[in-house]
Amino acid sequence: MTGSEYVPGSFRDPSGFLFFRNRSLYRQVNLVYRDNYDLLIQSGLYDKLVQEHLLIPHQEVDLPPADPEKAYKVIQPEPINFISYPYEWCFSQLKDAALATLKIQEIALDFGMSLKDASAYNIQFKSGKPVFIDTLSLEKYPEGQPWVGYRQFCQHFLAPLALMSYTDVRLSSLLRNHIDGIPLDLACSLLPSRTRLSFSLLSHLHLHAKSQKRYADKTAKPTGRKMSLRALRGLIDNLTSAVRRLKWEPHKTEWSDYYEDTNYSPAALQHKKQLVSEFLAQCNPQTVWDLGGNIGLFSRIAADKGIFTVCFDIDPAAVEKNYRDCVTEGRTNLVPLLLDLTNPSPGLGWDNNERTSITERGPADAVLALALIHHLAISNNVPLERIAGFLSQLGQWLILEFIPKHDSQIKRLLATREDIFSNYTREACEEVFSKWFSIVRTAKITDSERTLYLMCNRHAQR
Repeated sequence: MTGSEYVPGSFRDPSGFLFFRNRSLYRQVNLVYRDNYDLLIQSGLYDKLVQEHLLIPHQEVDLPPADPEKAYKVIQPEPINFISYPYEWCFSQLKDAALATLKIQEIALDFGMSLKDASAYNIQFKSGKPVFIDTLSLEKYPEGQPWVGYRQFCQHFLAPLALMSYTDVRLSSLLRNHIDGIPLDLACSLLPSRTRLSFSLLSHLHLHAKSQKRYADKTAKPTGRKMSLRALRGLIDNLTSAVRRLKWEPHKTEWSDYYEDTNYSPAALQHKKQLVSEFLAQCNPQTVWDLGGNIGLFSRIAADKGIFTVCFDIDPAAVEKNYRDCVTEGRTNLVPLLLDLTNPSPGLGWDNNERTSITERGPADAVLALALIHHLAISNNVPLERIAGFLSQLGQWLILEFIPKHDSQIKRLLATREDIFSNYTREACEEVFSKWFSIVRTAKITDSERTLYLMCNRHAQR
């Protein structure tokens, strides 16, 4: 593929693949998918799904294909600002993605087509809503056949949602270990017995898991049963109802209620907002990553300037609240995501390359690290040098807040442990970060001892 860069996560589908050329993303449609692609376009299904904001739009382009011998067409999909993965989504994001997948299947059947898979990785969040990005996942409806995406839907969506709803919301992290979805037998072993009282969860998870186990025996023979279109529609309706009934409410946590229990005075908080706004105006980024952004208070300052912003936080309750608020507010350029900075999303899948690491998905133009580094340095014993080096990989500009030891928040962190952090000082912080960044502006936050810095990445300046 001369002059083309193959996208590692799209090599499994014989229907086509994604590739970059001159930094633009394209999808090659292979000859084997020709009839299905023509049906998708000519039936009106493509137009319907795009109109409903359920499918990423694309344009057919006159471009030499990456693999000419297999090529039918080359299309250019509308770009996604940031690629996220299901193990980085909060409960409601995964739920909305599940409902979008089922809606697509429901509409596809009206046009004589069906989803040939139901991977959560086929969904991304664009303009604040889940959108399907794998144009080649739609095929002509195989009349009389069961839905081939059923098992995958249960593993990628229903099982993790049920675990998050009934057991522990943090079990969504199992999706990081099982990129083909949570095995149903594992999910059922973790679900409480009362889930068997739900007909939908009994049939789609518990009995489904038993069926999988039975047919895993090579001596077992599939029944070859047929499924009418009416029965298939009934299955989709039942799955939709099952997903809609699953609930999770974010309870009070240390981080979700952070701004209700902070030592900022109203004057200090207002001044910090003003400084962040001024710093953003000075560096004028197109993209911002807000690390440890909590419920997105400062992310909204960037988003309100028209900057595409990703707000990362470790707390599922904070991310859930942020996402729900974004939906209510109709925000289109702010994406809340789960991220543990002490164990950030790595490269996963085949060759550790199918799902890219958080650093590989950057850099952003600007990074916010507000009231953050003391948690990494003191709560997690990460040296300032390591913190500065890591942040230098993430963006060109850095807006950093330093909180001194005599601040009440740090006193709280040190209340139950020995203070071994003699190098945690403002002077040491400036010295260390200066190895990677130029300090462009320094400002003391009024009515506090906290300092805000605007820094420019030295590597990006070259």
